[in-house]
Amino acid sequence: MSGVVTLGETMGLLVAENPGPRPTGFRLGMGGAESNLAIGLARLGVESTWIGRLGSDSTGDLIARELRAEGVTSRITVDPDAPTGLMMKSWPVAGRTRVEYHRRGSAGSRLEPDDIDEEVVGRASVVHVTGITPALSETAGAAVDRAIEIASGAGIPVSLDINHRASLWRDRDAGAVYRSLAARSTILFAGDDEARLLVDGDSPEQLAVALSGLGPTRVLVKLGAEGCVALIDGDLFRVPAVPITPADTVGAGDAFAAGYLAEYVSGLSSEQALGTAVLAGAFACLGAGDWESLPHRQDLGFLDGSDPVQR
Repeated sequence: MSGVVTLGETMGLLVAENPGPRPTGFRLGMGGAESNLAIGLARLGVESTWIGRLGSDSTGDLIARELRAEGVTSRITVDPDAPTGLMMKSWPVAGRTRVEYHRRGSAGSRLEPDDIDEEVVGRASVVHVTGITPALSETAGAAVDRAIEIASGAGIPVSLDINHRASLWRDRDAGAVYRSLAARSTILFAGDDEARLLVDGDSPEQLAVALSGLGPTRVLVKLGAEGCVALIDGDLFRVPAVPITPADTVGAGDAFAAGYLAEYVSGLSSEQALGTAVLAGAFACLGAGDWESLPHRQDLGFLDGSDPVQR
């Protein structure tokens, strides 16, 4: 087995250095839900592999280099006919983050089933997908289906993070696609608002039960600053968030999923896995960037309420 395999689009990320409604002073980085998760896993000591397409351009080179530097194994198809996508992050007012996407026709949106390495997927401990990739294009959706087909045929658990992006779906029925993915998943991550796209329920606990009725045996409902509710093999858990002062909440859900999956593939208990998930989610919020603040294993003790001075 070879840890967690994930697939999707990673883009160049332009981050405004100065807040305000007219952002200036951008610096170039990278970001993407699936690669964020892969980095989070690698930092926690779990082997991770990211599958995706990049353009034959300097932004694609930057992404490939950053993933290597973070210890993520990449299976990259370089697309000479499409650019690497871009997104822009700014803070128009204090406490509000704005993310704009420039990804139509991008290399990542041209992901296709032939890009999925059956041998790589077939020896994974977990295959992780998100609801973002099927929204990009028909071929990208087919690539997700192919990865799930390989995993299911090999008896490998499938992890799904809904990660809803309303702007990508436009007039299409995202809920129907999410329900189809959930029915083929073992582990399901969803915010409470995302959960309501799939099922009905008033409380997070009711949503978790309803989501489990679609098929997954492990359902984690993310509640942001309130922590999470999880229904795991019939047992209900409620875990509070770690109290912090957030700087940037983008990427927190990816970190949460990485924390949980890191302990899941290591065979730890549900309590331990959920504890690491909320810790990792908190770390992701401590600095600007989609993944830069994700913790290494040795960092987790910094938020345990112990002596604030480390010697």
